[in-house]
Amino acid sequence: MLEPGIKGHAALRVTTENTAKALGSGELPVLATPAVAALIEKACWKSVAGELDLGTGTVGTSLSLAHTAPTPIGMVVYCDCELTAVADRRLTFTARVYDDVSEVAHATHERYIVDNDRFTHKASAKLNAD
Repeated sequence: MLEPGIKGHAALRVTTENTAKALGSGELPVLATPAVAALIEKACWKSVAGELDLGTGTVGTSLSLAHTAPTPIGMVVYCDCELTAVADRRLTFTARVYDDVSEVAHATHERYIVDNDRFTHKASAKLNAD
């Protein structure tokens, strides 16, 4: 049983491949907001993955993100997250993203616990839909 208070961490070096220019979210050579979102999701899902029943996982369903400062190529950004609420299969996290100089983003992220096979089957069924 998952309980609030579980913490997680992830890090990412800013490269040309994860800039706004490369990901199509802008024209500048700074960390892209979609890359920040992916870093937050990674920290959150990894923080609880080892606590889940065999054959289950989590999927992101909601992300409220404020990307408040730029990070240039070459710097590393870090994400610290905490599971703040558990309601049946719904997990709510808070996250803070920062580099060596300042906070660059903060977020609230929601994930749901799913049966991996059932979820994958449901997604694959869309390929055969009329």
